[in-house]
Amino acid sequence: MGITFTVLGSGSTGNATIVSNGDKMVLVDAGLSMKRLDELLREQGVAGHQLDALFVTHEHSDHIKGLGAFARKYQLPIFANEGTWGGMERHVGTIDPEKRVVMETGEMLRLGSMEVCSYPISHDAAEPVGYTFIDNGEKLSLATDLGYMSDKVRKAIIDSDVLVLESNHDTEMLRMGRYPWNIKRRILSDVGHLSNVAAGEALCELLTDRTKRVYLAHLSLDHNLMDLAMLTVRNVMEDNGIFFKQDENPLRATYHDRPTAWDEVRRK
Repeated sequence: MGITFTVLGSGSTGNATIVSNGDKMVLVDAGLSMKRLDELLREQGVAGHQLDALFVTHEHSDHIKGLGAFARKYQLPIFANEGTWGGMERHVGTIDPEKRVVMETGEMLRLGSMEVCSYPISHDAAEPVGYTFIDNGEKLSLATDLGYMSDKVRKAIIDSDVLVLESNHDTEMLRMGRYPWNIKRRILSDVGHLSNVAAGEALCELLTDRTKRVYLAHLSLDHNLMDLAMLTVRNVMEDNGIFFKQDENPLRATYHDRPTAWDEVRRK
């Protein structure tokens, strides 16, 4: 069947993504309430008991808000590295030791025919990671909360058929916004979030002949707009000699308040 996915929610209000290959289905992050996760799953035609596992990128609340309750309700194994377990343990309640799985950063595991690989990212969390999913030659990469595009991240996610990439903020909107300067400094730092310009610059190096679509993700509600993010990313790419016809534009949107449509990684 190949890899399919839907981004249930993306942004500071909560993050969660379903990835499936027809045989196995997993949830990456559970940063919304259990009730909201159940609603979004139903909207996408999925029941919680159909999930096989839950993978965690890092312990910030917008990625684990509903994790404990959701995992207990559906008896899901939770995969995270030691640093993330240490950072989130007191926030997620009691987890059955048999459901507590340590997946070291950089490790690859198999769920049926699907390979799940983690890779280190730069963010102000204990041991943050991103994930790639590979099955039958298809590759989906989830890359948010990056801080900056490191060589390790670039190596992990290049040659993806579909990429979910952070485009968090417009730098000038952030600088002029209402946040205290210490928070602005954190967001702008190498352990913060990618700006629209940084996302565009990253894509100039990441896009290859096999790349079909790029979903811009984890947009700030206060300091970004999807139309602005897409325009900025496209302008940066065009400034670097990368042009797309309108009907070939690979950029897609994610949302903080609704899921994306199911997408097939292999489909052009």
